[in-house]
Formats: sequence, C-alpha cells, structure tokens
Amino acid sequence: MLRHYSNALHATWIGWAVAGGIPWLWPLLVTLHFFGMALLIGCVGIRDLRMLGLARVLPVGPMKRLVPWGLLGFVVTLITGIGFYAGSPEQYQTLAFAAKIAWILLAGANVIWFYATGLARTVDAVGAGQDAPLKARLSAAASLFLWIGVMFWGRMLAFFSNEF
Repeated sequence: MLRHYSNALHATWIGWAVAGGIPWLWPLLVTLHFFGMALLIGCVGIRDLRMLGLARVLPVGPMKRLVPWGLLGFVVTLITGIGFYAGSPEQYQTLAFAAKIAWILLAGANVIWFYATGLARTVDAVGAGQDAPLKARLSAAASLFLWIGVMFWGRMLAFFSNEF
C-alpha cells in the first residue's frame, strides 16, 4: 500500500519536477532543507540547552520568541522532505527512513506533551539564575536527543540506499 501511494506521489508534477524535470530544483531543495534544519535545531537547541542549565544568566521566557522561527524551520524541512520523497520514493524505502520518521514522530510527541501539560507556561516563568523544573529538563534532554537522532538517521539515508 505504501508503494502505491509513493508511486502516485511520484507521478505528480512535483515528482516529475524534483526527479529531474527542473534540473536546479533538487539542489535548491537540499539547500532549503539544510537551512530549515539549521533554523529548527538552532531555535529548539538554544531553548533546550537553557532549560538544561546552560546560560543561566538568561531568563527562559523571552526565548519563546524563537518558537515561531523553529516552527518555520520544521515546515521548510517538511515541505522539502516531501519534495525529495516525491522525486525519488524508491530511495526512501529503507530502515533509515523508517527510523527517521519514527524519531520525528517521537520528537513531535515530546513537543505536544511539553505544551499540553502546561509545562511550557511554567518554563516561561523561569528567570535568570533559576533552574527549570525537572520535567522540563527531561523534556529538553529528550528533545535534543531526538532531533540529533533525526539528523543521524537522515544522514544514514545515503548509506542504506543504493540510489544516492
């Protein structure tokens, strides 16, 4: 069933364009994917590291202004990732891709838990010189671990596929 939908996506104009119909599109997507990851990991990483105790001279609250930028980075990587998949779905039928998607879902679940439990509001009240609550530190550590895992499995795509 996955192959059916993958082939249907590949048969669209997006699949055609990314697969070589527009020669400069793949390199553009790679560049945008990289910038999106840098934006996502940079914004998430700064807040997570502060929750873990780094740069304690800074209050956590103002860092929430980074959240929309991190979300933008995620959206950019999601859109470009779908473009990659549409252009060549056969190269993503690997353990590395399944692991990458699993780690993205786990990172997303961590974010949902962080906001749904009200922990985000508690963390925003953490001032300069204060420590974040233990639950927030655990969520931050999990976040960093999971997003690094996403990047690891994304890099492993080249080693698990004969297509790259």
